[in-house]
Amino acid sequence: MIPRRVAHNPIIGPGVVPRGVDAEYDAACARDDARDGPATTTHAPASGRAFTLDGKAREKAPTTRTQTPYVTGTSALGLKYGDGVLLACDTLACYGSTKRYKNVERVKKVNERCAIAFTGELSDFTYVCNLLEELTTEDFCEDDGMTRDAEEIYQYLTRVMYNRRNKFDPLWNSLVVAGLKTNGETFLGTVGMIGTHYEDDHVCAGFGNHIARPIFREFYKADMTEEQAVEVMRSALYACVMRDKQMMNKFQICKVTKDGVTISEPFAVPTEWGYEKFYNPTKFSETGW
Repeated sequence: MIPRRVAHNPIIGPGVVPRGVDAEYDAACARDDARDGPATTTHAPASGRAFTLDGKAREKAPTTRTQTPYVTGTSALGLKYGDGVLLACDTLACYGSTKRYKNVERVKKVNERCAIAFTGELSDFTYVCNLLEELTTEDFCEDDGMTRDAEEIYQYLTRVMYNRRNKFDPLWNSLVVAGLKTNGETFLGTVGMIGTHYEDDHVCAGFGNHIARPIFREFYKADMTEEQAVEVMRSALYACVMRDKQMMNKFQICKVTKDGVTISEPFAVPTEWGYEKFYNPTKFSETGW
């Protein structure tokens, strides 16, 4: 039996396996279709059924594109310091504007040298995680002592996001990738939902771009200790939770160093809502209600 091809096809890009690329693989899929019936969707589930470009099949299949995200997470923050990189985000996934799921881990360990955090649609991030797990499994099966570093994961994700954007079927996520390069240097970058990407000493995805990055610009130093970096990160999280209605006061910080990836237990930052102008916010607003 021919094994199912993984979703990241090396010929035409990640996440897509059309018919006609591999005749032997197509024959194996045809045998499976004869046994189990034809595919009912145009996208590949976790089992790895081939992506199809057959117009008639697309007309019959249900729509599986994420054009309206439902369960979403907000800001994800990343910050370099002297010996490693920090990632941070809250544990809330909103159903529309409802704070529905309050224990969602929005930081994922990819391998011992890389971790990612996300904003946007939760189900699309699950798909991205499935792709990364395939890469990790592939590294394990090679058994050559090598694993992909953070920069390689970052470049791979830029191709995934841009590939899906070109098919008018984007993954509704912005990602923050943190970790170490092969030479031991720290790495931090962000990838947008249409493939836009950049690297920096501090990055944010989501609403944190407007709130947290000014704090990072003011207090960042290349030789910060871990304690100083955590303090700056907690200040940024405080600023975000006080201004972002879709963020809750329950956070996780992920640390990536040469010793590996460590994700903290959820914690809260102290908040203060007793400011004078909070009591009557429409006092000087003639049209307020």
